Amino acid sequence: MSVKSRLLKILGDNNDAYVSGAELAEELSVSRSAVWKAVETLRAEGYLISGVSNKGYRLDKSGDVLSSEGIAGCLRTAGVFEVEVRKKVTSTNTVMRELALKGAPEGFVLAAEEQTAGKGRLGRKFYSPAGHGVYFSLLLRPGSITGDASLITSAAAVAAARAIEEVFGVRVGIKWVNDLFAEGKKVCGILTEAVFNMESGMIETAILGIGINVTRPQHGFPEEIGHIAAALTERMQGKDGERCRLIAATLDNFWASYQNLAAREFLSEYRERSIIIGQHIYVLSGDGQRPATALAIDDDCGLLVRYGNGETAKLASGEVSIRQK
Repeated sequence: MSVKSRLLKILGDNNDAYVSGAELAEELSVSRSAVWKAVETLRAEGYLISGVSNKGYRLDKSGDVLSSEGIAGCLRTAGVFEVEVRKKVTSTNTVMRELALKGAPEGFVLAAEEQTAGKGRLGRKFYSPAGHGVYFSLLLRPGSITGDASLITSAAAVAAARAIEEVFGVRVGIKWVNDLFAEGKKVCGILTEAVFNMESGMIETAILGIGINVTRPQHGFPEEIGHIAAALTERMQGKDGERCRLIAATLDNFWASYQNLAAREFLSEYRERSIIIGQHIYVLSGDGQRPATALAIDDDCGLLVRYGNGETAKLASGEVSIRQK
């Protein structure tokens, strides 16, 4: 962890109290000048750090700056993640694919303040306005069988749901296979894109993309999604570093499950959070929509459904919607 990251963590852990430059220099094993330079760099990035003679430095936690140092400082998992934050990208998944081809390691995280072409499932766009959400991708090199791709997405859904509750206290449910809903509206989308070895049937690379609507955009959501999309809070501005904490909590929760996906320890919670089991749904395809009833989620995170004619089927992927009464 860099001096800047460690400094931010120390200030963040001190509950708005002042920490002297001498104490910081000693704890960081650097000079007072290096402490001052790190403070100035953090201020330039948007952190509100006050400095008072004979008292030291204090971090104002009221802001919500998204930074690699802020995310790293909130992580509980050590030695796994390398985090990069960019102001604007087309899509974190698209950029991550390029980084993966250049040899980026497993555990590399790319987050962005804004996406101009955020990616959803089935070619849809994910609305990603600057400063109002968390949009990030995690690079994985699992070397596992192709069937594990659905487990990655499902484990990520549980991880994001837990993180949202930890940081915001908002209970969320999961709409199979990859959307999180709060009070009937979508607050999070997950997209896993994998590269397979056709000979071995193994996943060589998987890019896990997660987008969460945190605060309400000034002009609301676009008309085409306004009926279904919502944010975790009605506030229009973030506070208390909540976006950094949300990303870190999601990564920590996901990594705990990812270390042993085959154990499926997340599966019972995935089922418990399901908002479609027992519901009348439509199974969507290129041919239209077919009414069905959602029966259960199996051990591979497939959705078991029964159609109106009594036929049952397992859906390994695809799209469903809940029929309105």
